[in-house]
Amino acid sequence: MKYTLLIFISFFLQHNSFANECSPANDASRVTVAGGSITEIMYMIDAEDSIIAVDLTSNFPERARSHPQIGYVRALSAEGILSLDPTIIIGEDDMGPPAVLEQINRTGVEVAIISEKHNIEGIKSKIECVAEILNKKVEARELFDARLNPAIERLNIASERVSENQTKAIFILGLQSGSPLIGGMGTSANGLIEMIGAKNVLSSFEGWKPVSTESILMAEPDLILISNRGLSAFGDVESLRQHPALALTPAAKNNNIIAMDGMAMLGFGPRTIFSALNIANDILDINDK
Repeated sequence: MKYTLLIFISFFLQHNSFANECSPANDASRVTVAGGSITEIMYMIDAEDSIIAVDLTSNFPERARSHPQIGYVRALSAEGILSLDPTIIIGEDDMGPPAVLEQINRTGVEVAIISEKHNIEGIKSKIECVAEILNKKVEARELFDARLNPAIERLNIASERVSENQTKAIFILGLQSGSPLIGGMGTSANGLIEMIGAKNVLSSFEGWKPVSTESILMAEPDLILISNRGLSAFGDVESLRQHPALALTPAAKNNNIIAMDGMAMLGFGPRTIFSALNIANDILDINDK
């Protein structure tokens, strides 16, 4: 118990030694990014010229992949990042490990950790925070006015109609030991399902868990959401429909399966708004048939 408490205190102190997450950077000329949604935002607010490196989840837009890679957002290397001579590293709230961030911060490199909430307001706050750090508030406002606010208005209308139809959905990340790995409470998948106005019928547990055939069949999902990468674990849509845990569900029987880019759906950057809108409209089209 004491060991666990010490770990928590250490983590808390380390993260609170960093700069206020949404304060303007002292120097944003050389930015290392750890988080695909942040890279996405930087390109959308015309801040891409300051990017010197990105993590492995930063795969949109396509040209972001041309930057040097710093590895996975949760398993960063201080040596690799510092060798690039950054002025600031901006990361999502799962960026780490904490000891590496502290090591980077001690060299004088700013570390900004952007908090995340899996809803529309969380996406808006993330964009505003990144824009504040990079002194791109005008560009962010233009992004909201031109693209995001109209999409959010349409999503609010569509999600209300989806809610009225009481659509029951599940999100499958892939397979684990042959069982579908499904998003429960507290996951980005649950946030996406709530954004589209559907009900996550497998939300009695926290996090991502392999779920039994019996539990899935009892839940009777009308809709299966899955990332393109997750779908590849099954082979294709037809193989997913024939999986023993899914074949008898209303979703599989009626081929109500939507597969999309995983980061676009679950990254909770601007693209998640558009993905949610497309999914909600697809559901309404299904219901109108």
